[in-house]
Amino acid sequence: MRNGTMHSDYFEHSQFQVELDDLLEATLSIDTPYPWNIADPEAASYLEKLEQGFSLDNWPEDEVAARSQDFFARLDGIWAQNSLSQRFATWAPQSVLNAIVQQAQKLVASNLSLAEQLVQCVQQSLPNWDADDLQVLARPLAYAMRGVEAETTEVVESTLKAVRPVSWEELSELEQARLSLSIARCALAQLHQTDSAQTDESCE
Repeated sequence: MRNGTMHSDYFEHSQFQVELDDLLEATLSIDTPYPWNIADPEAASYLEKLEQGFSLDNWPEDEVAARSQDFFARLDGIWAQNSLSQRFATWAPQSVLNAIVQQAQKLVASNLSLAEQLVQCVQQSLPNWDADDLQVLARPLAYAMRGVEAETTEVVESTLKAVRPVSWEELSELEQARLSLSIARCALAQLHQTDSAQTDESCE
């Protein structure tokens, strides 16, 4: 069973890496270099040429808006998954990280309380846990998100210190719950950063 899980996690991580590599290759394969300084007068002709070759005039506005939102949501998800993978890959399987990020994307703009969002982010990965019990563990993280950055960092780090730095299978159910909630807290924070210029050091 463990070998099957490891193989599945490896496949998902490899597929994710392939998508990132394809995006990077497509970006670097453009013949004309992108003018990073758009204030440069020479950039105007470059951007004008691009606009002439790509027009949305015949597209309905609602479809453009929907596709744009979907595109940026996917970018946000890739960014969050990549960042969380770098920090938590040695502790949690890629499948757990992906499940948390996908759920966080659905909930980040919801009217649910922060504690409820955290619980729903991890329930798929913690099927043996009751929602009320997860709420108790989520409260410190949820309240910290409303406070100052230093307090948030302290609470997240304190939660992680209660989790041994071993593989997911070796963690107790309580440690898995604490780790999952910490990951969910970081995922939600990073998705919130798309609307804010602030950097949350606790999730770097």
